[in-house]
Amino acid sequence: MPLRFTLMPPTQPPSPARRRSTTQGRQTRQAILKTAVNVASVEGLEGLSIGRLASELGMSKSGLFAHFGSKEELQLAAIATAQAIFINEVIRPTRKALPGMTRLYALMEAWLAYGERKVFAGGCFFAAAAMEFDSRPGVVRDRLADITNQWLQRLEKWIGEAKERGEIRADVDAAQLAFELHTLMWGANTMLQLYDNAQVKNQMKTAIAHRLQSIVN
Repeated sequence: MPLRFTLMPPTQPPSPARRRSTTQGRQTRQAILKTAVNVASVEGLEGLSIGRLASELGMSKSGLFAHFGSKEELQLAAIATAQAIFINEVIRPTRKALPGMTRLYALMEAWLAYGERKVFAGGCFFAAAAMEFDSRPGVVRDRLADITNQWLQRLEKWIGEAKERGEIRADVDAAQLAFELHTLMWGANTMLQLYDNAQVKNQMKTAIAHRLQSIVN
Protein backbone atom coordinates (compact mmCIF):
# COMPACT_ATOMS: atom_id res chain seq x y z
CA MET A 1 0.00 0.00 0.00
CA PRO A 2 1.52 3.39 -0.90
CA LEU A 3 2.39 5.69 1.95
CA ARG A 4 0.16 8.69 2.30
CA PHE A 5 1.31 11.92 3.85
CA THR A 6 0.19 15.50 3.96
CA LEU A 7 2.58 18.27 3.11
CA MET A 8 2.60 20.89 5.85
CA PRO A 9 2.92 24.51 4.76
CA PRO A 10 6.26 26.08 5.73
CA THR A 11 6.25 28.02 8.96
CA GLN A 12 5.86 31.70 8.26
CA PRO A 13 8.02 34.19 10.20
CA PRO A 14 6.02 36.50 12.47
CA SER A 15 4.71 39.57 10.73
CA PRO A 16 6.13 43.02 11.59
CA ALA A 17 2.84 43.89 13.30
CA ARG A 18 3.03 40.75 15.45
CA ARG A 19 6.67 41.43 16.35
CA ARG A 20 5.75 44.99 17.38
CA SER A 21 2.88 43.66 19.47
CA THR A 22 5.17 41.15 21.20
CA THR A 23 7.82 43.80 21.90
CA GLN A 24 5.23 46.22 23.24
CA GLY A 25 3.80 43.48 25.44
CA ARG A 26 7.24 42.77 26.91
CA GLN A 27 7.89 46.46 27.50
CA THR A 28 4.52 46.89 29.20
CA ARG A 29 5.16 43.88 31.43
CA GLN A 30 8.61 45.22 32.39
CA ALA A 31 7.12 48.64 33.22
CA ILE A 32 4.45 46.97 35.36
CA LEU A 33 7.01 44.91 37.24
CA LYS A 34 9.32 47.88 37.81
CA THR A 35 6.44 49.62 39.57
CA ALA A 36 5.42 46.39 41.30
CA VAL A 37 8.77 45.86 43.04
CA ASN A 38 8.78 49.41 44.38
CA VAL A 39 5.21 49.14 45.64
CA ALA A 40 6.00 45.76 47.23
CA SER A 41 9.19 47.06 48.90
CA VAL A 42 7.10 49.72 50.69
CA GLU A 43 3.69 48.08 51.17
CA GLY A 44 4.66 44.40 51.12
CA LEU A 45 3.98 41.65 48.63
CA GLU A 46 0.53 41.14 50.12
CA GLY A 47 -0.25 44.75 49.28
CA LEU A 48 0.64 44.00 45.69
CA SER A 49 -2.82 43.23 44.36
CA ILE A 50 -3.98 43.53 40.75
CA GLY A 51 -6.30 46.35 41.83
CA ARG A 52 -3.59 48.24 43.75
CA LEU A 53 -1.17 48.02 40.84
CA ALA A 54 -3.83 48.99 38.28
CA SER A 55 -4.55 52.10 40.33
CA GLU A 56 -0.84 52.97 40.60
CA LEU A 57 -0.28 52.57 36.85
CA GLY A 58 -3.57 54.00 35.63
CA MET A 59 -4.39 50.71 33.90
CA SER A 60 -7.49 48.58 33.89
CA LYS A 61 -7.62 45.39 35.95
CA SER A 62 -8.38 43.43 32.81
CA GLY A 63 -5.23 44.87 31.21
CA LEU A 64 -3.15 43.64 34.13
CA PHE A 65 -4.84 40.25 34.12
CA ALA A 66 -3.63 39.85 30.53
CA HIS A 67 -0.07 39.84 31.92
CA PHE A 68 -0.65 38.12 35.29
CA GLY A 69 -3.45 35.66 35.82
CA SER A 70 -3.39 35.81 39.61
CA LYS A 71 -2.01 37.72 42.56
CA GLU A 72 0.43 34.89 43.29
CA GLU A 73 1.75 34.96 39.73
CA LEU A 74 2.24 38.71 40.05
CA GLN A 75 4.11 38.25 43.36
CA LEU A 76 6.43 35.62 41.87
CA ALA A 77 7.10 37.80 38.83
CA ALA A 78 7.92 40.73 41.13
CA ILE A 79 10.36 38.55 43.07
CA ALA A 80 12.08 37.46 39.85
CA THR A 81 12.36 41.11 38.75
CA ALA A 82 13.78 42.15 42.12
CA GLN A 83 16.32 39.33 41.94
CA ALA A 84 17.47 40.46 38.48
CA ILE A 85 17.86 44.04 39.78
CA PHE A 86 19.81 42.85 42.84
CA ILE A 87 22.17 40.76 40.69
CA ASN A 88 22.78 43.71 38.38
CA GLU A 89 23.36 46.16 41.24
CA VAL A 90 25.31 44.02 43.72
CA ILE A 91 26.58 40.74 42.26
CA ARG A 92 27.59 41.59 38.70
CA PRO A 93 29.94 44.53 39.52
CA THR A 94 31.65 42.41 42.20
CA ARG A 95 32.55 39.59 39.81
CA LYS A 96 35.24 41.81 38.28
CA ALA A 97 37.14 42.02 41.58
CA LEU A 98 40.02 39.68 42.34
CA PRO A 99 39.03 36.50 44.24
CA GLY A 100 39.47 36.45 48.01
CA MET A 101 39.18 39.33 50.46
CA THR A 102 39.26 41.90 47.64
CA ARG A 103 36.09 40.41 46.18
CA LEU A 104 34.48 39.99 49.60
CA TYR A 105 35.11 43.64 50.51
CA ALA A 106 33.81 44.67 47.07
CA LEU A 107 30.62 42.69 47.69
CA MET A 108 30.04 44.39 51.05
CA GLU A 109 30.67 47.81 49.48
CA ALA A 110 28.27 47.05 46.64
CA TRP A 111 25.58 45.92 49.07
CA LEU A 112 26.00 49.01 51.27
CA ALA A 113 25.83 51.27 48.21
CA TYR A 114 22.70 49.43 47.06
CA GLY A 115 21.07 50.16 50.43
CA GLU A 116 22.18 53.78 50.57
CA ARG A 117 21.01 54.54 47.03
CA LYS A 118 17.57 53.06 47.80
CA VAL A 119 17.49 51.01 44.63
CA PHE A 120 14.06 49.89 45.89
CA ALA A 121 11.81 52.58 47.36
CA GLY A 122 11.35 50.67 50.61
CA GLY A 123 14.93 49.48 51.09
CA CYS A 124 16.15 45.95 50.46
CA PHE A 125 13.28 44.15 48.72
CA PHE A 126 14.32 40.74 50.02
CA ALA A 127 14.81 41.78 53.64
CA ALA A 128 11.29 43.21 53.68
CA ALA A 129 9.70 40.29 51.81
CA ALA A 130 11.42 37.67 54.00
CA MET A 131 10.08 39.30 57.16
CA GLU A 132 6.61 39.41 55.63
CA PHE A 133 6.53 35.77 54.50
CA ASP A 134 8.81 33.95 56.95
CA SER A 135 5.81 32.34 58.69
CA ARG A 136 3.56 31.87 55.66
CA PRO A 137 3.98 28.49 53.95
CA GLY A 138 3.57 28.46 50.19
CA VAL A 139 5.34 28.98 46.88
CA VAL A 140 6.12 32.67 47.53
CA ARG A 141 7.87 31.86 50.83
CA ASP A 142 9.69 28.94 49.20
CA ARG A 143 10.97 31.17 46.40
CA LEU A 144 12.20 33.81 48.85
CA ALA A 145 13.94 31.12 50.92
CA ASP A 146 15.60 29.72 47.80
CA ILE A 147 16.94 33.14 46.75
CA THR A 148 18.24 33.80 50.27
CA ASN A 149 19.95 30.42 50.25
CA GLN A 150 21.61 31.25 46.92
CA TRP A 151 22.92 34.50 48.45
CA LEU A 152 24.29 32.67 51.51
CA GLN A 153 25.97 30.09 49.29
CA ARG A 154 27.61 32.84 47.26
CA LEU A 155 28.91 34.51 50.42
CA GLU A 156 30.19 31.17 51.70
CA LYS A 157 31.91 30.40 48.40
CA TRP A 158 33.72 33.74 48.28
CA ILE A 159 34.74 33.42 51.95
CA GLY A 160 36.07 29.96 51.08
CA GLU A 161 38.13 31.45 48.26
CA ALA A 162 39.72 33.87 50.73
CA LYS A 163 40.54 30.94 53.02
CA GLU A 164 42.15 29.02 50.17
CA ARG A 165 44.32 32.03 49.37
CA GLY A 166 45.43 32.22 53.01
CA GLU A 167 43.91 35.68 53.47
CA ILE A 168 41.71 34.75 56.43
CA ARG A 169 42.31 32.43 59.37
CA ALA A 170 42.05 28.69 58.75
CA ASP A 171 39.70 28.23 61.72
CA VAL A 172 37.02 30.52 60.24
CA ASP A 173 33.79 28.65 59.48
CA ALA A 174 32.74 29.99 56.06
CA ALA A 175 29.06 29.09 56.49
CA GLN A 176 28.91 30.72 59.93
CA LEU A 177 30.62 33.89 58.73
CA ALA A 178 28.27 34.08 55.73
CA PHE A 179 25.32 33.84 58.13
CA GLU A 180 26.74 36.58 60.36
CA LEU A 181 27.42 38.96 57.48
CA HIS A 182 23.95 38.31 56.10
CA THR A 183 22.23 39.09 59.40
CA LEU A 184 24.40 42.19 59.87
CA MET A 185 23.34 43.50 56.46
CA TRP A 186 19.64 42.78 56.99
CA GLY A 187 19.74 44.41 60.43
CA ALA A 188 21.53 47.38 58.91
CA ASN A 189 18.79 47.65 56.28
CA THR A 190 16.13 47.95 58.99
CA MET A 191 18.08 50.66 60.83
CA LEU A 192 18.72 52.56 57.61
CA GLN A 193 15.01 52.52 56.78
CA LEU A 194 14.06 53.69 60.27
CA TYR A 195 16.61 56.47 60.65
CA ASP A 196 18.29 57.14 57.28
CA ASN A 197 21.04 59.40 58.58
CA ALA A 198 24.81 59.64 58.32
CA GLN A 199 25.38 58.13 61.76
CA VAL A 200 23.50 54.93 60.88
CA LYS A 201 25.34 54.64 57.56
CA ASN A 202 28.70 54.96 59.31
CA GLN A 203 27.69 52.45 61.98
CA MET A 204 26.63 49.99 59.28
CA LYS A 205 30.01 50.24 57.57
CA THR A 206 31.92 50.04 60.85
CA ALA A 207 30.09 46.91 62.03
CA ILE A 208 30.75 45.02 58.79
CA ALA A 209 34.36 46.24 58.56
CA HIS A 210 35.08 45.14 62.15
CA ARG A 211 33.71 41.66 61.49
CA LEU A 212 35.81 41.24 58.36
CA GLN A 213 38.95 42.62 60.01
CA SER A 214 38.55 40.16 62.89
CA ILE A 215 39.12 37.16 60.61
CA VAL A 216 42.03 38.44 58.49
CA ASN A 217 45.37 36.63 58.88
